Amino acid sequence: MERIAVNPVSWSTELGFNQGELVVGAHRTLYVSGQTATDSTGAPQHVDDVAAQLALCLDNVEAVLAGAGMTLADLVRLSVHTTDVDALLPHYGVLAGRLGAAGAAPTTTMLGVVRLALPGQVVELEATAVA
Repeated sequence: MERIAVNPVSWSTELGFNQGELVVGAHRTLYVSGQTATDSTGAPQHVDDVAAQLALCLDNVEAVLAGAGMTLADLVRLSVHTTDVDALLPHYGVLAGRLGAAGAAPTTTMLGVVRLALPGQVVELEATAVA
């Protein structure tokens, strides 16, 4: 499999994401449902704590990836949904740092939403991985 970053502009790479990813010869694609800050029983954790929720959401994404024999390095798409973009932005470095450490720069979209499915949840990550 070959992954080719497509960046007609350079500002996004400085923020840790590519404008596009061309995947050639892919064998497996994993679509990861939205992951929120819940424990293994589905109980919400870190109510209204943006930083802690972001970290746990990413932990949960990694768990799904691991279940398919993949890692963060296999991410080609990441959608970040939040009920408060302004509150999330100061903590975005946590996400960018973990992705960077894994050698990942997936295409990324951040969306501000009115609410998430569970009360007190402020962040949800949805992903696509290719290996």
